[in-house]
Amino acid sequence: MTSTLFNAIPAYNKLKSHAETAIAWQMRDLFAAETGRFGRFSTSAAGLFLDYSKNRISSETLFLLIQLTRECCVEEKREAMFNGTLFNNTEHRAVLHSALRSQKSDSVLFGDQDVMPEVHAVLDRVADFTKQVHNGKWTGYTGKRITDVINIGIGGSDLGPRMVCQALRAFQRNDIRVHFVSNVDGHDLDAVLKQIRPETSLFIVASKTFTTLETMLNANTARNWFLQGATETDLPKHFVAISTNTEAVSAFGIHTDNMFPFWDWVGGRYSVWSAIGLSVALAIGFDHFSEFLAGAYAMDVHFRNAALENNMPVILALVGIWNRNFLDCSSVSIAPYLQDLNHFPSYLQQLEMESNGKRVTKGGMPVSWHTSPVVWGNVGTNGQHAYFQLLHQGTDVTPIDFITALRPSHNLPGHHAALLANCFAQSEALMLGKTADAVRADLKEQNMSQEEMAFQIPHRTFPGNRPSNTILMNVLRPESLGALVALYEHKTFVQGAIWDVNPFDQWGVELGKVLARTIQEELESNVSRLHDSSTAGLIGLAKAALK
Repeated sequence: MTSTLFNAIPAYNKLKSHAETAIAWQMRDLFAAETGRFGRFSTSAAGLFLDYSKNRISSETLFLLIQLTRECCVEEKREAMFNGTLFNNTEHRAVLHSALRSQKSDSVLFGDQDVMPEVHAVLDRVADFTKQVHNGKWTGYTGKRITDVINIGIGGSDLGPRMVCQALRAFQRNDIRVHFVSNVDGHDLDAVLKQIRPETSLFIVASKTFTTLETMLNANTARNWFLQGATETDLPKHFVAISTNTEAVSAFGIHTDNMFPFWDWVGGRYSVWSAIGLSVALAIGFDHFSEFLAGAYAMDVHFRNAALENNMPVILALVGIWNRNFLDCSSVSIAPYLQDLNHFPSYLQQLEMESNGKRVTKGGMPVSWHTSPVVWGNVGTNGQHAYFQLLHQGTDVTPIDFITALRPSHNLPGHHAALLANCFAQSEALMLGKTADAVRADLKEQNMSQEEMAFQIPHRTFPGNRPSNTILMNVLRPESLGALVALYEHKTFVQGAIWDVNPFDQWGVELGKVLARTIQEELESNVSRLHDSSTAGLIGLAKAALK
């Protein structure tokens, strides 16, 4: 398997030439000319439905994009990832997060070792621990049941379980509240500590190395808070760890029997399927957590076996490549029309931008093409009253992913029809736009003067031709959420494979961490170091304020 520079393969040049024609297409004309467009440019998998017909594409576009996929060896790279090769080449690690949701009967090899027995041994421990907390066998040091679970982590150790717990709120137990603390800003932890009691609280400290600066500062502060009314011998009843650093976990006061491991071949932003999902299992029960894993597994099977032309993650990735690299769209907006998915855009920010926000190829050569777009967004109807103005009439064209469920998990009359109406109307409006002639006709009906009409028409005209995808599920359940998350994981992989970057390292986050340690020492002592005048001035102001 060899890699060829993305912009040097034949399909790239064909797509560049094709885009010169496609740039002039109006989607309203494409729909008018193709009565079967919706059926031609939609697909289903693992309980999800993807409509990608509202993009500036044709059958030829899709043919060339599939050709691009093959010339970039995506199928071979996909198999290399699933087969446990050291796909993360800068850290010399395999990428096997999909094994975390594979069935117990499957065999997934890392070298000569089948990892599935170890994976399911950890899942069995998660299931047993969850059961003990739920049935009251695991109690706090005073014998009282656990009522509050506090997950302390950052990055993938926070964004994944936080997003899933919120998304599956309808399935949460009513006898346990789950809280998340990630920010090094003490206001984050302080707000949680004010809501809980030490004797009924369980802290999950999620850090593979047990040295993550933000996580360990929060964990030690929580430990000190707990010890104000308890003793160190009580710590094991109230603190558990998700880590591989046995020595550090034990020194903290956590019994190593209550340490849940995961592996180097699980990247942080791909880790919610592992023991990092302990807070999820405690929130919704292990049976529902298993359904979440099963939904992702169904998408894995589809991704690995479906033909490229009907492969949902591949199609979603290729439409993104088309918009990013050939139509020059620099960002993507995520618009879930489901309130419980309000953390999903933030989750995708890390998944996509930390994975593919790279400027060199896997071989270390500078790229001369765009990689990850900026990913941003909010829940749908809130976004309509915040930033959709820019999406409709701004100078940038921003593709949008609309995500919703056909049925609600509540019984309030009228709300879901209104939600779906807004979702579908926005994608239609972004595609159709509104011409000056249509605006003029509307204003004539209002008996507006010719002079006022001439002034108003430019302000009320919408260019349209704004691309979007719509992803539907029947109802937001654990299995549909699992499939949705796995869909975007595999989309991210496919795009990284085409751009020839490593989607599984994140060296860009390290430099700031190193400098932060140095500056923190200066803020907390009389030490001074050389900095640029701006940084030195800011440190001086902070030291004066902290005296």
